Order: sequence, then C-alpha cells, then structure tokens
Amino acid sequence: MGEVVYLADRADQHRQLLWREAIGHVVRQERHTRRERLTDVGERAGIAPQYLSELERGLKDPSSEVLHAVSDALETPVHEIARRAASVLDGTACLGPTVLAIAA
Repeated sequence: MGEVVYLADRADQHRQLLWREAIGHVVRQERHTRRERLTDVGERAGIAPQYLSELERGLKDPSSEVLHAVSDALETPVHEIARRAASVLDGTACLGPTVLAIAA
C-alpha cells in the first residue's frame, strides 16, 4: 500500500493570519474592487509593482510610510485599511467569494 501525502500541513490549516497577511488581503481586495493593475497603484504609491504584489500576498510587512503611500494611491484612508484588516483577523470578514442562493 502507498504512503498518504497531504497537500497542506494540517497545522498550517489552523494557524492564525499575520497582520501583514491581513493588510495585504485588504489592499489586494481594494485594488481589485477599483479594477486597477499593480503597476498603476505601485506607480502612484512610488513603489515597484513587484513590491506591491509581495505586500498583497503577505510576504512583506510594509512600513507606515509605504502603507500611507499605498492607501493614498487607493484613495482609502489608512485607518480604514487597518479596520478592515482587523475584521479579517477576528474572523468577521469574508476572505473568499461569497455565494448567495435565493430560494424560489
């Protein structure tokens, strides 16, 4: 009989998100809502699109200066990004697509 190989570590499935991951999620969500490209937002914020991509994926922990520049580029106040990131962390925000069904 073969060995069972898990695609994801079970311990990793239950770990809590980091602040940088929650911030990145909110920034990406806002950029997608505005239908903007990484290059456009990055240019307005004065950062490389690659850095913005890493920030959105939660790989980079942005300084307060970078976060302010990105929030200005997205025309979304820093306190709003922080509030939404907090709701991601406490589980009240939806991280994926929402599907609504209407009974006939």
